[in-house]
Formats: sequence, structure tokens, C-alpha cells
Amino acid sequence: MSDTELRAEFTAFDQSTEQDWELIASQLPVTQSMAAANIVEQLRMLERDHGGFPVSRLEHSLQTASRAENDGRDEEYVLCALLHDIGDTLAPYNHPSIAAGIVKPFVSEANHWMVEHHGIFQGYYFWHHLGMDRNTRDRYLDSPYYERTEEFCAKYDQTAFDPDYVSAPLSHYEPLIAACFDPASG
Repeated sequence: MSDTELRAEFTAFDQSTEQDWELIASQLPVTQSMAAANIVEQLRMLERDHGGFPVSRLEHSLQTASRAENDGRDEEYVLCALLHDIGDTLAPYNHPSIAAGIVKPFVSEANHWMVEHHGIFQGYYFWHHLGMDRNTRDRYLDSPYYERTEEFCAKYDQTAFDPDYVSAPLSHYEPLIAACFDPASG
């Protein structure tokens, strides 16, 4: 079939038919199969920006993942460590939400919450230098994931800005990304 044969013909949802939506639903696995490659490409784009930090945003992500992996964390946790800042160059003021949206269907509630809230928890280490409340994270003290997120930032995220640290390369994590986001790869 040609590309045009695989398209619905409506111009507004209220004109669509059940057959249109069956066609569209059948294409979701095709679109999902592109996700892993798109995630890798977005991570590569982080190499272009350092945002004033001692290392590029990609190197920060690789250091965070490498530190978690070297500490014996499971693959899902390592994946979250790798992707936690993937939204830095897309939504600098709201990057945790970008990463959380990407991982949500594929990770545990605990890891999703950790990714979604890491920005506030990371603030503990520097917000006081900007006149902000470093203890803002404490509004989540009643969360069952508070300690997990606090530990993630303390052990892996806030320490991952070392130009001398030897991280695993992005290629090391590509099979992990593929296994999670491309069901056909496994």
C-alpha cells in the first residue's frame, strides 16, 4: 500500500468514521516503533547545550545513568536516570514534565513520580543561591516516593556534573531504550 492509502480522509474529527479510527489505531505500533530512535536523537541534541554547567546536558544525563547503573540500580531506574532531563532544551522551565510524560506508560509509579518531581527535589542543592526556598520539596513529605526521589537527586543527579567522570557512552544505553520503547526490538 502507498502512504496515501494508509490515511484517513476526514478533515475534522467530527467527520471521522469507525473505519478511520481502526486505521489510525492500527498505525500506533508503527509510530511507537519510531520512539526509541527519536529518544536517542533527542538525547544527542542535548550535546549541543551546556547551559553554563561544567558538562553538556547529554554528559549530565550519561553521568546520572552511569552512576545509577554502577550502583546496581535496575534497568528501569537507569533508564529514568538517563532520560530525566531529556526535556531540558525543549522546555527549560518545565523539563521534568517532558521526561515524565515520555516514561509514564513504561515505568513504575515510583519511577514516574521520581522523574516528574526531580526538579523540585534537585532545587534543594541550589535554590537558596537564587533566593528560592530549597526546602520546597518538603511539601511532598507525605509521598511514598519522597525518599526515593531525595536519594536519586543526592546520589545521582546533583553529583553528575564532573568533567573528569567517565560515563558509559550513549550507544551503551541504546539497547535499553529500544527494549523499553520499541516492542518489536525485543
